[in-house]
Amino acid sequence: RCQRWVENCRRADLEDKTPDQLNKHYRLCAKHFETSMICRSSPYRTVLRDNAVPTIFDLTSHLNNPHSRHRKRIKELSEDEIRTLKQQKIDEAFEREQATQELNESNEQNTVSEEGGEEQEEEAVPLTLEERENKDYLKSLFEILILMGKQNIPLDGHNVDELPEGIFTSDNFQALLEYRINAGDEVLRKRFEMTAVNLEYCSKTQQKQMLEICENCVREETLREVRDAHFFSVVTDEVVDIAGEEHLPVLVRFVDDSHNLREEFIGFLPYEADPEILAVKFHTTITEKWGLNMEYCRGQAYIVSSGFASKMKIVATRLLEKYPQAVYTLCSSCALNVWLAKSVPVVGVSNAMGTIEEVCCLFNQSPQLLVELDNTISVLFQNNEEKGNELKEICRSQWTGRHDIFEVLVDLMQALVLCLDAVSSDSSIRWNNFIAGRAFVLSSALTDFDFIVTIVILKNVLSFTRAFGKNLQGQTSDVFFAASSLTAVLHSLNEVMENIEVYHEFWFEEATNLAAKLDVQIKLPGKFRRAQQGNLDSEVTSENYYKEILSVPTVEHIIQELKDMFSEQHLKALKCLSLVPSVMGQLKFNTSEEHHADMYKKDLPNPDTLSAELHCWRIKWKHRGKDIELPATIYEALHLPDIKFFPNVYALLKVLCILPVMKVENEKYEIGRKRLKAYLKNTLTEQRSSNLALLNINFDIKHDLDLMVDTYIKLYP
Repeated sequence: RCQRWVENCRRADLEDKTPDQLNKHYRLCAKHFETSMICRSSPYRTVLRDNAVPTIFDLTSHLNNPHSRHRKRIKELSEDEIRTLKQQKIDEAFEREQATQELNESNEQNTVSEEGGEEQEEEAVPLTLEERENKDYLKSLFEILILMGKQNIPLDGHNVDELPEGIFTSDNFQALLEYRINAGDEVLRKRFEMTAVNLEYCSKTQQKQMLEICENCVREETLREVRDAHFFSVVTDEVVDIAGEEHLPVLVRFVDDSHNLREEFIGFLPYEADPEILAVKFHTTITEKWGLNMEYCRGQAYIVSSGFASKMKIVATRLLEKYPQAVYTLCSSCALNVWLAKSVPVVGVSNAMGTIEEVCCLFNQSPQLLVELDNTISVLFQNNEEKGNELKEICRSQWTGRHDIFEVLVDLMQALVLCLDAVSSDSSIRWNNFIAGRAFVLSSALTDFDFIVTIVILKNVLSFTRAFGKNLQGQTSDVFFAASSLTAVLHSLNEVMENIEVYHEFWFEEATNLAAKLDVQIKLPGKFRRAQQGNLDSEVTSENYYKEILSVPTVEHIIQELKDMFSEQHLKALKCLSLVPSVMGQLKFNTSEEHHADMYKKDLPNPDTLSAELHCWRIKWKHRGKDIELPATIYEALHLPDIKFFPNVYALLKVLCILPVMKVENEKYEIGRKRLKAYLKNTLTEQRSSNLALLNINFDIKHDLDLMVDTYIKLYP
């Protein structure tokens, strides 16, 4: 079919292109197709029929226009080719005539029936008064639902148990509907004027159906842009609770028509405990329900809570088996050390990470608590005010997401424990029962030797990856050079593993010193001691216990995780960042992108000319004018006025840009994640709705009410 299109267009310059290249990199205007070839039956988008061939061309107008005379190379046809084309047109005309005849016959048979018939016939028939009123009524309902979504108003109002017996009160949806009737909506008034006051105007089932259509229509606006961009990456955030059920938030990264890298929220996926089932559902939702082609997926990343990492890794592995180019990477919004700590499959580490989050959350909830902590820090750091002020500043930020989280925590431990102890033992009415109670529980958790030894070991092990992780979130040149430093990081960690006895001895000594400062007794965990009761042979020392149960598995896991995440493909992709002119400059323009770009060869419009084009790209920047600065990021390079003269470089930069490890340079295009966090923070768990959440997070996306109404009528006639 691609060959037919090229022949009919008479584009001799495209004859040697493969169907795959034509499909990926070339487009034909809709005006070249007859209207019968265009199918509008899909609720969300307009598509061509499967057998569509372009037949409408004006191949003579360019002769009279001197400006466009050389724009396209028109192929001169031989007499045989002209004869063949004429015959094709005659055959096609005959087929269309036959199809029209059959259609007319079938329509004559169905004139009695009001339902069914072809879409074209339906469009021709004007709407009856009843149909028009029904459409207006549905439009009013959709308007209310969209308002509720955008303003984050839950559907339900008062709980039934809150109300005395015999009292009826409307839910929020019905209350807004009544308000609209009172405000003069004639369509709604006529519909409900004879309805009993305590009767539901719109059932829960109908609300759910309409909400699903709202969600799909709003999501489709983003997905259409993703499909136009071709290449995309998938990112999931931490598992969240929506009305009592666990869900995975899914975001998608792509480069839009204006060359901006965007990260948009596209929906929630119900979480499954079985990772194999989750992998299947994840794939099915993205491909079948949302209509994205995973062949174009170039990256995947998963931000995980402690305990979920191993499951999400199985999902990533299953997708990689099907789509090898969907590279598994870190997400730019998550520090490497935090991600590694959350992924360690040791119960003590998971518990410690949970405790750290709770401590940070408690202090962020109460400004008075932060003031109390400031005062405690001032007393402890009297002799080092600079350090004290630095720690105060850190405490007022989201310090649990920092690369040096464990260094900060070890420095803060004494201040945190003293502050929480003071709050929990304060007999005045200064602190409410909730804060005093939480302070007591968290102080006990922090002064458990198991917690102390865990954070000290994590601090020391992750010190080897701290600089590497920080560079991954730095400038483009930092990310490029980080790729080369991974070997050294792994070498250091392997050396630690080989001499774990010596390293663990130092780490354990540091942990015991910190415990002594906090007046904490050095002992084995209670559950281990209870399990060993009656076992006279067991003489395990605390030091050996924590070496086997914590140090060894943590170092082993981090080495393996780094190898899995920074695969050969991932490192090759990062080394392609030498395409960015500022990185080229640092390498004295002595770069070899061709070798690393092999993995993206099929994504290029003209792979045969890549080598020559890269040479021109290097020369352009090497011999630039003195006043011209080298673009420092992919974002700057994509916005160069002449980037389109380098189609292969442009295509490569776009693919590199969407890798989840690359940060979104312009903050206003990373609002999907920020709005998701805001929605979750501002909405009670039981009032959350996956449909309303999408409307709230994407409140600025345009929506077509008529399309929603027509879709509803088609799906629920």
